[in-house]
Amino acid sequence: MITFEQVSVSYPGGAAPALHGLDLTVPEGELVLLVGPSGSGKSTLLGTVSGLVPHFTGGVLHGRVTVGGRDTRTHRPRELADLVGTVGQDPLAHFVTDTVEDELAYGMESLGLAPEVMRRRVEETLDLLGLAELRGRALTSLSGGQQQRVAIGSVLTVHPKVLVLDEPTSALDPGAAEEVLAVLQRLVHDLGTTVLMAEHRLERVVQYADQVLLLPGGGRAPVLGDPAEVMAHSPVRPPVVALGRLAGWSPPPLSVRDARRRAAPLRARLDGLLPPGASAGPPGPAGDPPAGEPVATVRRLVVRRGPVPALRGVDLALHAGTITALMGRNGAGKSTLLGSLAGLHAPGSGTVLVGGLTPHQARPKDLVRRAGLVPQDPRDLLYGESVRAECAAADQDAGAGPGSCRALVERLLPGISQDTHPRDLSEGQRLSLALAVVLTSRPPLLLLDEPTRGLDYAAKARLVEILRGLAADSHAVLLATHDVELAAALAHRTVILADGEIVADGPTPEVVLSSPAFAPQVAKILSPSPWLTVEQVEQALAGTAGGPA
Repeated sequence: MITFEQVSVSYPGGAAPALHGLDLTVPEGELVLLVGPSGSGKSTLLGTVSGLVPHFTGGVLHGRVTVGGRDTRTHRPRELADLVGTVGQDPLAHFVTDTVEDELAYGMESLGLAPEVMRRRVEETLDLLGLAELRGRALTSLSGGQQQRVAIGSVLTVHPKVLVLDEPTSALDPGAAEEVLAVLQRLVHDLGTTVLMAEHRLERVVQYADQVLLLPGGGRAPVLGDPAEVMAHSPVRPPVVALGRLAGWSPPPLSVRDARRRAAPLRARLDGLLPPGASAGPPGPAGDPPAGEPVATVRRLVVRRGPVPALRGVDLALHAGTITALMGRNGAGKSTLLGSLAGLHAPGSGTVLVGGLTPHQARPKDLVRRAGLVPQDPRDLLYGESVRAECAAADQDAGAGPGSCRALVERLLPGISQDTHPRDLSEGQRLSLALAVVLTSRPPLLLLDEPTRGLDYAAKARLVEILRGLAADSHAVLLATHDVELAAALAHRTVILADGEIVADGPTPEVVLSSPAFAPQVAKILSPSPWLTVEQVEQALAGTAGGPA
């Protein structure tokens, strides 16, 4: 269905080709997962299939890409629209209408389908993706995850033969992600659709892949093969694979179910041991720091977003030195709560205090010294013409020494050129740059909205290290996330929102171990023992004689 013949892509000013030496064939009716570090060329590869590269992005395409017999060098994206459906990392950039129902119908209207066909397919897609209750809603009023589902649905209604998906589950809660992946499986198995997907959250998708295409970066040749075989040597891997490699299982398991079947000896090895920092009593956070003075307080907060009550009587106190994960399904009110703390939303009732200020009434220059928000879309913070310009402005605004922001960028994005324009960065790279800009002022309260969206595992590990350092330096961190692995590795406390109300609030192990939806992979594999991360298991085994068994 898709053939790459000695494909390379180069961009003006690039130190090296964005994609190099791709020579392979993707069969019809298979789900192929692209994996690799940030900046290894995954988005570029997807763009060559849809025709966006080079017709829209520019650059030079060497070699040939054919999709269903059509050469993408001579067929522009609109001439591939009936064959290839594309969903990028940014759903807002994908939309062309105002409401959910109109967006689902737009692609079919462009192809001239009959009204009765359009109506049937819209209804089918609304049901498939759980969007029926949102059909009349304005797209701008939806949460990031809801927008992602609409973007996916808008290409499904056209019934393309090839689906090209860039981080399709990055903004989705675990339940919504499973629904989307189930739909993709149905399309592959029942309709023979070919799916080419790039995704950093491999723990969600690797078990569904027919093949894995590894782009190792650094000029090394791409590798296409069986998922377990590729994962056995991949530099990026989900926790289930990392645990299997630690335990010496060959080939490594790809799903929690497969790992549990093989984990009895490992569970026996860990019997009687506790995660580092945990007590022998009820589950508690590993290394829970003493609670400092409240940096921010929320009391009986009610916020409405248009006709929708987004928050209903929320109470929350954020203390210095603690990291709190804010979780819940899409549309639960997580971004609204962060926005309220950052002064973006006025309360309908209740109070919000940050460093003694009422955020929505405070002057921005006063509030920015007390709270820093990194939104879901990092472009909202980036206005400079280069990484250098962004860092210089951040240093000046924060009153920090020259090079302070650049040092943070180097920790998060090693090797990024200072002359690179922010729009030329990948989604994860832009997010890292925005995070560095906000961290330069070292605000006492740091608010992060989906901070690992677009980040590979190495970048996520660097982020964890930085946030742990901030907490140790008495900063308070509140991160809204669907990344259960991040919450397990980082958060002292987890708060779960549902329909604008807090339904769970406590130490992270206590909250996530009691929730199948929010439990990390290691917890599911080693249950009922209170292990959350591969790092915990590795540290415990390092303190015992012999191997992991």
